[in-house]
Amino acid sequence: MNYLGANFDQVSRGLLCPEDYQNPEPKEKYHLVVIGAGPAGLISAIGAAGLGAKVALVEKHLMGGDCLNVGCMPSKALLSHSVQIHSNFDAAFAWLREVRAKIAPHDSVARYLDAGVDVFLGEATFGESGDVMVGGARLAARRVALCTGARADIPNIPGLSACDPLTNETVFDLTRRPRSLAILGAGPIGCELAQVFARLGTGVHLFEMAERVLPNESPGASKALAQALEAAGVRLYLGHPVQEIQGSGTIVTARGQVVCERVLVALGRKPNTETLNLASVGVNTNDRGFVVTDDRLRTSNKSIFAAGDCTHLSHFTHQADAQARALIQNALFFSTAKVDDLVVPHCTYTTPEVASVGMNAEQLEAQNIQFETYEFDLNELDRSVANPQIKSDMPNHAAIFVSKGTDKILGATIVASDAGELLSPIVLMMSNKLGLAAARKTLFSYPTRSEYLKRLADAYNRSRFTQRVADLFAWWLKMTLR
Repeated sequence: MNYLGANFDQVSRGLLCPEDYQNPEPKEKYHLVVIGAGPAGLISAIGAAGLGAKVALVEKHLMGGDCLNVGCMPSKALLSHSVQIHSNFDAAFAWLREVRAKIAPHDSVARYLDAGVDVFLGEATFGESGDVMVGGARLAARRVALCTGARADIPNIPGLSACDPLTNETVFDLTRRPRSLAILGAGPIGCELAQVFARLGTGVHLFEMAERVLPNESPGASKALAQALEAAGVRLYLGHPVQEIQGSGTIVTARGQVVCERVLVALGRKPNTETLNLASVGVNTNDRGFVVTDDRLRTSNKSIFAAGDCTHLSHFTHQADAQARALIQNALFFSTAKVDDLVVPHCTYTTPEVASVGMNAEQLEAQNIQFETYEFDLNELDRSVANPQIKSDMPNHAAIFVSKGTDKILGATIVASDAGELLSPIVLMMSNKLGLAAARKTLFSYPTRSEYLKRLADAYNRSRFTQRVADLFAWWLKMTLR
């Protein structure tokens, strides 16, 4: 353990999975047993305990789940560090380990014990009685919450498993920079890590079977990010399905071969459900193994709930947070909290960021939904002009889509250095069923980047100024001078 930042790894693991930890004696019965200590499980457990419920939390690996250990936080730490002028592999990876260590107390075993949660470390499964079994202990519960998360899916590509591919679960444990890296999949994870490793000096080759990066985003947003990735030195292979992996890293496509030192897989997720013995308690899963829930997070067994990445719903940390809050209400009290109407934004934290909510133009057209588009170049804002840190040559574009003939917001896409932050007011408006016109009544501090939303609202207002309205105004103004 002589790599830079090894001490931080020791700190994190000591907090999240203490070696000398002894599981407590189970209570006779719990109000709620939570399986999985990722975001959904942690919030469910501590929230329920805070209301006075008897709660047990089971985790088989590290408290904090993917988000803290192998997901959101390490990737964002690398993205922020790698953009610095003097960043290098050792310093950037030491920083991600320091970030994990700084956040670890928040998700630690000790914190949850102090909050009144019985923490059990070990693998959980359902026993014949329907109780949760972990390490020989039997946890009886009125309700159970499945929050086991998901992991990287390794597709059945010949030679892939044999080449020891990296995934999000292993890439952040690297202690040496690979000279070259093939990344399979140009979704958010693939694009973020492609930009990181390119900045750190690795030769990056990004493969995507679709014709563009971020295939679920708008074509314009995908094009802007593709240009940024290429500018960072990433080689793009779009429309290149990988047919085979030869040896330790020779990528074979229909268009040729690319030799790389390591391969990183970012081709989707699969749920951590196969060891739970769900069939024994009547919990249904879909054909990919994800737990199926209703709009109140109840499974086919109404005593068992599910939230987070192990479900058939979309997978974002902030969505897991919202689901957990609903789960607490539905599991402990009355099942009235619905999650099917959540307005869920998402952001890819590259430079520039790509942030979206609702539907984009391409998706609206596919569903034959009539809409109007309002766009604005954020470079025109006085704040953008005055701030030398905002590069005028970087995409700074906002687009919002409203139902034709109304101001109802159907979706929005922003491509900018701070797109994730700029999207938030639109999410707030959509969540509270406020139309675009509401932004005209809002005062935004001057000069700020948030003013873009008022500019979009002004554009909407101008579109309502028809010739008929103009004629009426002209008549009125003429009459008032008589």
